[in-house]
This record gives sequence, structure tokens and C-alpha cells, in this order.
Amino acid sequence: MPELPRVTFGVIVLNGEPFTRYCLRALYPFAHEIIVVEGAHENATAVATPHGHSTDGTLDVLMDFKANEDPDDKVTIVVRDGFWPTRDELGRCRTPQSRAYAERATGDYLWQVDIDEFYLPEDMQAVMEMLVENPEVETVTFYALTFWGSPRYVVDSMLRPRATSLYNRLFRWGDGFKYVTHEPPTVVDSRGRDLRSLCWVKRPRCQGREVRLFHYCLLLPKQVLEKAAVYAEEKPDSCASMVKWAEESYLKLRHPYHVFHSRNSLSWLDRYSGEHPPQVLAMMRDIADGRHAASLRGCEDVETLLGFWWYPVGRGALKASTRLLRAAGSARSAAARIAHAVQYGPGGGRS
Repeated sequence: MPELPRVTFGVIVLNGEPFTRYCLRALYPFAHEIIVVEGAHENATAVATPHGHSTDGTLDVLMDFKANEDPDDKVTIVVRDGFWPTRDELGRCRTPQSRAYAERATGDYLWQVDIDEFYLPEDMQAVMEMLVENPEVETVTFYALTFWGSPRYVVDSMLRPRATSLYNRLFRWGDGFKYVTHEPPTVVDSRGRDLRSLCWVKRPRCQGREVRLFHYCLLLPKQVLEKAAVYAEEKPDSCASMVKWAEESYLKLRHPYHVFHSRNSLSWLDRYSGEHPPQVLAMMRDIADGRHAASLRGCEDVETLLGFWWYPVGRGALKASTRLLRAAGSARSAAARIAHAVQYGPGGGRS
């Protein structure tokens, strides 16, 4: 068995409960180090303490993990005296917090993980082995399954195939490398080259199965309401309606084809019967046993909706339309590349 690469996991967290300890436990066996940046940025005052920290005990959980579950001293907790800047010097959202872990990273790779993101352990192992076997890889992008209200349901939308299903998460790291933007996550090397312009692996596979990111960002009402409040304040032009969406489409399911929070995209729910990462299953058991105060969303209305004959019909029509739009987009992209090649030749017009 080859030695695993040295991977720094970078995590930003505010009000991460009940996910915090389970996320760290999932990462720990694969980590060279885990750098956790805790706290709120300046547009998250509504869901933070007056000093810019979590209101749900996340910082205490981090400190407890560091004291009792970090035998190899892998975990570094980064906090700030007050709120983090929302934007960097060029106005790019949330980049200062991501840079806080990137600038401290000592691994050969930087793997960005949200506190509610998980992978199957065997998939993480496979990715690590891929990096060893293919040292030319510079960045890896994963396809995400997004869970809605329960681990039994996933959400998808007409925008997701291009806009939000693929997550830039894993980057080579070294001297002179810089974390440039959080949205989307972008790293450049010591020569200023975007790593995605080099060897970029999209949707890696292992043993014939795609490695997926399991994203539980819409699992709990607490998460959804807090995200809606923060995004509405941070991005009033594009996310002003997100609070209304959370109240009407998530909590009450009044708009069954608008269940994803993008205001410009039709979306739908579907059942999920596949496997989940073991730490997520452990978390759900602990919630059911009363070890956490987390409130789950009742899903009787989801079952009723999925039982209506007309809902899967509409969902199928939306999926078919999405495939057509993707095919048309791919055709336009291919035509543009051909036209560019005809005009500029094989060199692409590059000097």
C-alpha cells in the first residue's frame, strides 16, 4: 500500500452543529492536518454572537475534539477577535476565511470541505491513491448529491447540471500557491496559473463508480433558515427572496417545483435509497437517541407529494428538458471551439 499524500483539509464553520464532530472524525484518518476556521463574517451578524462566533456551541465542540479526539495533533482551530471580513480587497465573497486556512496549509494538497459535506471512506481512499498514481493531477472536482429534509430525499434542478452540481474541492498546494477566490474555489500556482487550466480531473471514478460528494446542506431546518438569513444579507440583489423561499418552499412545501433555493431554476425532489457515509449515519442515530438538540424536518408532506401521480410526470418532463438544454449547450460550446480553431489555427490564437 503506497503512502498516502499529505493532504490539508480546510474547513470554514459557523453554527456547524450537529455536524462538527462527525465531519472531523470522517476526515481524520486521511488528514495530514485539518485547519478549521470558526466564526462569522460581517454579513452574518444575525446568526452569530456579538463577538462573531457560533451561537450553537460549535467552538466548544471544536475545542473538545482537539482536547479529546486529536491524538496525532492534526487539528488547528483558527478564530478571530471579532467578525471576519465578508469580502477580500477585490470584493470577492468569503475569500478571507478560506485564505485563513490556505495560508496555514503545509500539505502537498489542499482539500476544501464544508462542515456538512462528507464522502464515503472508500472513495476518499481511492482519491488519495489516484493522487499517488497520477502525480500530474492539479485539481479535482466532485459531483454532489444534495440532501433535502432527510437522508431519504435528494434535490435537483435545471440549473444544477452546470451551475451547482460540480464542486471544485481538491487542489495541489505548495510554495507560492495562492487561494484566489471562494466562489468558485480557485487556486493558482507559483506562476499564477489557474490549476484548472492544467491537469483537471472532473468527477473521478474508482472501481467503476463515481466518487460523489454527499452534501447535507438542506438537511435540517436550522441550517436552511440560517443560510437564508445570511445569503439575503450578503447578496441582496440575487438572494433577497431566499428567506421567503425557506419559509414557503422548504418548511411548507408550497411550491413543489421550486424546492432548490435558486430563484431562476425549476427544481424537484426524488427519493434516495443508496448508501451514506458512516459518520452521517452515526450522527442521525445520535439525533434520534436525543444526544443532540437538532430538530428534524417532518417529511409526511414529502411522502404525500411523491405519491401523487402528477409529480413524477412533471419531474420527468423537467429532467428531459434539462438533458436537451445540456445537449444544446454542449453543441454550442463545440461549435464555438471549432470556429475558434478555424479562425486561429491549432495554437488557439495564444501568444
